[in-house]
Order: sequence, then C-alpha cells, then structure tokens
Amino acid sequence: MPDTPARGFPEAEFAARTARAQALMAEQGLAGLLLTTEPEVRYFTGFQTLFWQSPTRPWFLFLPASGKPIAVIPEIGAALMRRTWITDIRTWSAPAPEDDGISLLTDLLSPLQGDTIGMLKGHETHMRMPLGDYERLMANLPGLNVADCTGLVRALRMVKSEAEIEKLAHICALGSATFARVPEIIHEGMPFDTAFRTFRREALAQGVDDVPYLVGGAAPGGYDDVISPPTARPLQKGDILMLDTGATWDGYYCDFDRNFAIGSADDLSRRAYDVLWRATEAGLAAARPGATCRDLFNAMQTVIREMDDQGGDVGRLGHGLGMQLTEWPSHAAFDETVIEENMVLTLEPSLGYGDGRIMVHEENIVVRADGAHLLTTRAAPDLPVI
Repeated sequence: MPDTPARGFPEAEFAARTARAQALMAEQGLAGLLLTTEPEVRYFTGFQTLFWQSPTRPWFLFLPASGKPIAVIPEIGAALMRRTWITDIRTWSAPAPEDDGISLLTDLLSPLQGDTIGMLKGHETHMRMPLGDYERLMANLPGLNVADCTGLVRALRMVKSEAEIEKLAHICALGSATFARVPEIIHEGMPFDTAFRTFRREALAQGVDDVPYLVGGAAPGGYDDVISPPTARPLQKGDILMLDTGATWDGYYCDFDRNFAIGSADDLSRRAYDVLWRATEAGLAAARPGATCRDLFNAMQTVIREMDDQGGDVGRLGHGLGMQLTEWPSHAAFDETVIEENMVLTLEPSLGYGDGRIMVHEENIVVRADGAHLLTTRAAPDLPVI
C-alpha cells in the first residue's frame, strides 16, 4: 500500500480555492458568498469537526470578493478555527435562539446592500440554518440581493486538486484492502448484522478513520434491497452477499461495493455479475475528458440492457465523490455535465433480474487526460464464492 499522505492541506491549497472562487464571482457579479454547510465551510477553511452532527448551532462562512474568508461561528468552535488559515473569526455564545449569529451577519453584510451575494439554492444543497433566522436576516438587509451560487461552487468542487486525489486514492486503497479480507472474516452461518460489525472492525484495523456508511443485502439467489439495516439472519449457502461502504480518511470518502456468493452461486447471479462487470468496463472506457455524464450513463446502460430491458432504472449509474459520499455530478440521462480532467467519480451500474432480484456493482475512478484510472482495486471478473 502506498505511503500514508499528510493530513490536512497547506495554506496555499485554500488560497488557491479562494482565488478560483473569487475569479468566478467577479465574472458573475457577486460581491460575496454566504456558506452555511459543512463541506463548503471545510473546503475553503480546513475546519473539520464532528460537531456539525449536532443541529443546535448554525455555522457561517462569508467569502468576500477579495481577501480571506470570514468565519461567523459559535464561540465553541473558535479555538479550532484559529488553527486554520482564517484570521477574521467573529463569534457569539451559542445556542442563542433569539440571535444565533444574525446580528453578526447583519453587521458583516450591511455594507453590501445594493449588491448581490451568492448562496446555495440548487439540487443537492440545503441551508442548515433555521428558515426563520434566514427570513430575519433578509428583513435586516432589504437592499441585499441573493443569487444562486450552486453552479459556481459545484464547478470548483467537482474538479479535485492533486492533494485531494492523493487522499481519495488512500481511502480507496484502505477500502480495497478491507474488501480483500472479506473471504477470511465473513462466512456461512454468520449473522448478517455481525458481518456488518466485522467489516467495520476490519476497516478500522486497515486504517480508515470511520465507516459512517455501510449498507448491503444478502438473500438466497440474490438480494432485493440495498438500503435496509442488516438483520440477525445467518448467511446461508446460496446467498448473494453485497456490502457497500463509504469509509473516510481525513475527511474524504471512498464509496464502492463488492458482491460475494456464500458457498455456491446460481447461474443467473453469475450472469448478472458478468453483465455488470462489463457495464463497468464500458463506463471506464467512456470516462474521458470531454465526454458527458449522459455518455457514461448510456455506455453502461447499453450493456445492462442485455439482461434488464429497464436498463438498470435507478435514476443514475454513478456520481461524484470527495468530501461527501455522493457529490455532483450524476451519471444519468438528465445530466449533461462535461467530464473534466481530475474529476473523481463512481461507476455504479445496477440491474434487476429473476424474481425481483437486483445487483449493483461499483468502482471509484479519477479521470486523467488519457482517460479513467481506477482508485479502487478492480473487482474480480467472476462472482467470488466464499
């Protein structure tokens, strides 16, 4: 396994991200960006904490037209924020439901009345501040215009820096090493929920920071659901087992799955696996700079139709990957995003077969000038039996 990368980023990484954002802001006539969600705050500052899991306190970052971002955050986060490159940190004692940072934001944004700032309003975004607080803020700033900056932020985050790719390659290697151990640590007769705990322990032993996402399915001849919590049902001979993990290292995710047969595999499941493996090969061949996400979707769907005339109709066949388990874009018929060099993506074909069975297959890639490069260790071309 390659050497472990350094944690965090140098200040130059954040300065470059900020400069790119400000150049796009100038093109779009924006006087600033007001960001309220964890990935965006972390992207521009390096501020990384599990405290976001509590909904009690809002957190704000304002990216002005020039200069460093300005943090408006609860006092409890001030010490950690001071370890980042941010120097202008404005705090209040939170929670304070009557004024959770709204006065501080009003003071910060008042000079911009008559101008336009950006906030995330689009697909796959949320506000993460009380709607009532947002309405009060806007009432305090009647001359401030707010435009949608989703496209701007999306364009920045979809294309990864080499430092980000290094972290993503590392977590994908750790996830691959964990899956390689599955035939040794999971076996017939093991309760399915115990298999989940066993997988998590192995991933932590391999060096991941956390396994916040682990789903799967297991049933005779194939599974019919991949998002339900595991039950205590023992794994049985003839089961098809799938585990799909989103493990993290230094705030970056892998997201891929592997399929296994317990004891033996029926012919239909073997065929489904083969179709999905070849669909992934088609996705790998199509993932080149200049192609669109629709192109990737169509390339994979064409192979899937050999067995499933619905073409794996789950809406999309992969997505972006990075600080979140799923990011922009989507490999779907509706998404015409142009693939660029240094995008990190998942390829996730799926199909339905037999009597209500489904199968999914997933790999993680980085797109380089010459095409797709695997970050995960490629799944075996034939359905593994354990």
